Amino acid sequence: MSLLPTTSTFDYDGSARSGISRVLHNLARFPSQMPDFELATWQLFNLCVAPRKVYRQVYYHKQTKNTWARDDPAVLMILTSTLCLAGILWGFDYSLGPLGTLRTVLVMVLRDCLLLGIVSATALWFISNSLLQAPASIHTTDQRVEWAYALDVHTNGFFPAMLELYFVQLLFKPVLVRHNWICLLLGNGLYLVAFGQYWYVTYLGYNALPFLQRTELLLFPVLVLVAFFMVSLLGFNCPRHFLSLYFGSI
Repeated sequence: MSLLPTTSTFDYDGSARSGISRVLHNLARFPSQMPDFELATWQLFNLCVAPRKVYRQVYYHKQTKNTWARDDPAVLMILTSTLCLAGILWGFDYSLGPLGTLRTVLVMVLRDCLLLGIVSATALWFISNSLLQAPASIHTTDQRVEWAYALDVHTNGFFPAMLELYFVQLLFKPVLVRHNWICLLLGNGLYLVAFGQYWYVTYLGYNALPFLQRTELLLFPVLVLVAFFMVSLLGFNCPRHFLSLYFGSI
């Protein structure tokens, strides 16, 4: 199995506009150039069980491709397909019908993944380049976080969180929405794990870049999540409230 994506000759300057163009460029190469689904599957599996393994490949990718970001759309394609499956399953569970199910799929793909990804990537791209840059020495060249890499980091963190909130929650929904403290603990714990894992994988992504410092600040949202989790145990059932907001009922 190749550990590195195929070569791309796309001219990329690291900006947000160039990053979006690069993502579209990578998608446009399919099917003339087959994405590396084997590598993508390996990465997505390890993002769930051993995310540090994935980021160990980042440095080698930079050395051979001269870019920190992926130049292969396979991960994004698998993520989108998985979200489509999730939308169909939720549509079936709520008996939404064809149009309602299609709407759910579009919301999950366009809003939950892509729009949230653009917002998250842009915010952390700006923060990392503005606040987390290590002082440049005379022996190193000035480096900046690529926007496309920031989007990759979001995608990496989103995938395991998506599995937990879109599939595990669906599987155990009848239990998680019950009115008792054990179910409250389990349901809110699922949300804590999902969002906590998102921020942990995000932290690992920026921590892997040698020209950034103080990346542990990106773990601060985890403390907020833990505090919210403790308070929520007083009676705020996350699955019940969020599913009600998402679908209008539980």
